[in-house]
Amino acid sequence: MRLMLCSALALAVAAAATPALAKEQVDLILHDGKVLTVDKAFSVRSAIAVKGERIVATGGEDLLTRYDAAKVIDLKGRTLLPGFIDAHLHPFPVKPSDIAVAEAKSIGEVQDQLRKKAALLGPGKWITGYGWQESNFTEKRNLSRADLDAAAPNNPVMLVRAGSHSAVANSAALKIAAIDKTTPDPKSGLIEHDAAGEPNGVIRERFDLVAKFIPQPTWAEMREPNIVWLKSILALGITSFWDASTTIDDEPVGKGGALPSNDGALFGGANLSWARAKEIYATHAADLPRITFYISYPGAERLKAFPYKSGYGDNHLRLGAIGENAVDGGFTGPTAWLLADYKGQPGFRGKGRYTDAELQDMVDTANRLGWQMGLHCIGDAAIVQTIDAYVKSLDTIADPAHPQADRRWFTDHFTIMPPEATMAKMASHSIAIAQQPNFLYNLEDRYMQVLDDERLAHNNAVATPAHKFGIFTAFSSDNLPVGPLVGLYAAITRKGPSGAVHGADEAVSRAEAIRSYTANGAWLSREEAEKGTLEPGKLADMIVLPFDPLAADPEVILKGAVDMTFVGGKLVFSR
Repeated sequence: MRLMLCSALALAVAAAATPALAKEQVDLILHDGKVLTVDKAFSVRSAIAVKGERIVATGGEDLLTRYDAAKVIDLKGRTLLPGFIDAHLHPFPVKPSDIAVAEAKSIGEVQDQLRKKAALLGPGKWITGYGWQESNFTEKRNLSRADLDAAAPNNPVMLVRAGSHSAVANSAALKIAAIDKTTPDPKSGLIEHDAAGEPNGVIRERFDLVAKFIPQPTWAEMREPNIVWLKSILALGITSFWDASTTIDDEPVGKGGALPSNDGALFGGANLSWARAKEIYATHAADLPRITFYISYPGAERLKAFPYKSGYGDNHLRLGAIGENAVDGGFTGPTAWLLADYKGQPGFRGKGRYTDAELQDMVDTANRLGWQMGLHCIGDAAIVQTIDAYVKSLDTIADPAHPQADRRWFTDHFTIMPPEATMAKMASHSIAIAQQPNFLYNLEDRYMQVLDDERLAHNNAVATPAHKFGIFTAFSSDNLPVGPLVGLYAAITRKGPSGAVHGADEAVSRAEAIRSYTANGAWLSREEAEKGTLEPGKLADMIVLPFDPLAADPEVILKGAVDMTFVGGKLVFSR
């Protein structure tokens, strides 16, 4: 008995001396929420633990007993999901000559902005701006040369429409560009005229005829505005995006760059480039979204001289596809290339940009050099031409690094659904789509003007390509507008601003829409093992929404805002 008592006492003493099982140390825990992991099963959890840049665990409230975090955030029932990955976006930093034309609700407001800017800059200085849209104006019409002349007669003015497929210029700007009533339409573009035969100021697609005369700001002037723009999209929940505006013009001559004498004309001071981004991200990477760069096709010789190809880089900056070189125009022109006439415009089907031979040469050259392809094709005629070029190249040129089924080539936009034979080719050759469901919402007026009922119902389709043909689709915005929540709304409702539903059978589920704006974008850049879902080992790129996108009224999604954005576990935006 005495021996037993001694043994029990010894065990009690030993137990008292043994510390409780230590918790694993992490940097961040978010809990008491709805955590949409977007894994294969679309699992829903309530908590997540992060250490450094990466996710350690997801689970229930028991994570608080397993981990000890330097920072704990109570979500209080809000929703946590992966950061949005926008597969097609154009940075638009504010230049010194810009007015905030995208914010104007009437032509009168635009004119007020022009008067103020003209007074600030003085006579003769260029005034510019991006993002006007006639449907946003109370007048419900395009800006005209006369509108601009009335407000700024002594300054050349060019304002680019949202979508970048048309622009309007005033008389002073047209005079500098030597555009008058006798000027022929440029290749792949249109100069609009008034009833008297004079240019009305609107130039579709080829407004470079005027833009080339606009003095470019220096990179020293534009470096900080680019950083400001990059930070601005974090407020929209975008943690990664594909920059569809990049060239290699500023690379060293002999390594893909343009000739020094052409630097100013070919590469404006406002643009973010591969080289400029590397310089910014050397010190700001932790505070900015991740970027995959499209590279505009520079011609065979310069592309051969460029020492890198698709996939080069790291998880902050990497090279993506050759693109978005435009095979046709767009509906903001409108010059998208269709297989049938535009509604109410007999004989007009838009315009293609390349002959079959020219397009095939570009695709084949990029293919031989190991590049992914992501070309702009909006109209069904342009899609047919692009897919035929892709298929021919994929069938004849092998990539030792990737089998045909894993080349991850894609089309940008895919606005007008092509014939089923073309979609069958896409499916058989694993050609994907970078789709913009938000176009349906933002461009409803334009679509209703120019598209017949069938094309209107299936514009910017997702369900038919994905469900009937198994075509992989990632979502993006192309700046119309940038906010991903508009894209989610349009994808699940197929509604325009009027409230009309266009092609209800093209709507997709909420889970599918969320996956298309997160995990699918990561797959497109071959980063599915790194980001796009909230799973252990992946980058902690996350956003917090004050509503549940799986259950909220669609109007709540449309009008919603992001509460918090994290990149690599770091809080980079808080509303």
